Amino acid sequence: MQPLHIALLIIAYFGVLILISFLTGKSANNATFFKANNSSPWYLVAFGMIGASLSGVTFISVPGWIETQQMGYMQMVFGYVVGYAVIGLVLLPLYYKLNLTSIYTYLETRFGTASYKTGASFFLLSRTIGAAFRLFLVANVLQLILFDAYQIPFWVTVTITILLIWLYTFKGGIKTIVWTDTLQTLFMLIAVGVCIVMINDTMEIDSLFSYIANNKLSKIFFFENINAGNYFWKQFLSGAFIAIVMTGLDQDMMQKNLTCRTLKDAQKNIFWFTLVLVIVNFFFLALGVLLTDYASLNGIDAHKDQLFPTIAMSGDLGLATALFFLLGLIAAAYSSADSALTSLTTSFSIDILEIDKKEDEEEKIKIRKRIHILFSFTLVATILIFKYFIADVSVIAKIFQFAGYTYGPLLGLYAFGLFTKFNVKDKLVPIICIVAPVLTFLISSYSKNSLGFDFSFAILILNGALTFLGLSLIVNRQKN
Repeated sequence: MQPLHIALLIIAYFGVLILISFLTGKSANNATFFKANNSSPWYLVAFGMIGASLSGVTFISVPGWIETQQMGYMQMVFGYVVGYAVIGLVLLPLYYKLNLTSIYTYLETRFGTASYKTGASFFLLSRTIGAAFRLFLVANVLQLILFDAYQIPFWVTVTITILLIWLYTFKGGIKTIVWTDTLQTLFMLIAVGVCIVMINDTMEIDSLFSYIANNKLSKIFFFENINAGNYFWKQFLSGAFIAIVMTGLDQDMMQKNLTCRTLKDAQKNIFWFTLVLVIVNFFFLALGVLLTDYASLNGIDAHKDQLFPTIAMSGDLGLATALFFLLGLIAAAYSSADSALTSLTTSFSIDILEIDKKEDEEEKIKIRKRIHILFSFTLVATILIFKYFIADVSVIAKIFQFAGYTYGPLLGLYAFGLFTKFNVKDKLVPIICIVAPVLTFLISSYSKNSLGFDFSFAILILNGALTFLGLSLIVNRQKN
């Protein structure tokens, strides 16, 4: 594709998103921005959450894992099913019963103000780094295939990217996101489908399902080595806990669920979302099998994150493949970034500034709009720090991985709150939530380097367990 064609595609894409924003943002207020007036159809939320769950990193990376990991990622996906069941049966009833706008308000009612602010702060930190990292990767791709041709600097690319997101989210907020996520999920799934069909036709495969089932790269279950990162029970349990914390304890993901009309609708949304997510992840991995074999047969030297983009944009699979790959990549990136910007605004406004306790509605709207702009600048600044001050992608990736440590304290806090009746010394909670990730890092590093045992994604479980243990040490026995 020529740079001009790509530019026109992006302009048309964002034109549609801004149109949706105009239609959904009429007469919008804070209730619209934060909770969509509790009027979102559950099926739109369920479908749109697929796009939010599959970021630009997932869109590119999952197919590239096949060469080294085979289809072992499905072990974690099966674990997601258990995690989403916990969300639907335990967390959603709690959130709806308390009529929460920010899910971290629960921590204040259960433990106190320090715990509440700590939980919200960990979310703000991890979501800011995560959203910035995802946008950084996509901005690099857009810079390479489009903006370099017009000699536009990277900082301008990033600024334009965030400005476009701000334009279609600043008024309608989560109400707009529910609809734009639906469109972006559709583009992403079409992209995967088109690529599978085109490679299938090019390789003249008679039965796609038989080809995948009999392929040496299609192994799913790994029980052989308990020390390995891909050991089944390690992956399965990690998947369950990852779903709980990165969806059920994440304001970004839960804010969409809380826009449903009733608890029953929200639970229905989670059920169908889980089913579709399992199927979609399987097709991403199936695509990875096809891409890996296609590259091998055609002498294409591309691996991991470069595999999918290299083949899709080469032109050998036709213009439609390149077109829909680009649409899918943009959709995957922005479906997570736009909701991240909205949830960051919501959490900071409600949890840190507590604007819901103010009486003047006009003043609350002004504050929320300022916070929305503030986080837009924060994302721009973080991405530019990645680009110009850190530069090394592998280092940035480690920072992104470290952001996953911040979900461990949230897991420990909610587990202690839900499954015990003890009160804690609230002022000591921030110390516990800082010490736990540090200990997790030290233990996991020692385990891998000295014992040969790789915690892999189970680091989250270790982190949550250490937080839980720490909270049990600061029980306030005078209040129990």
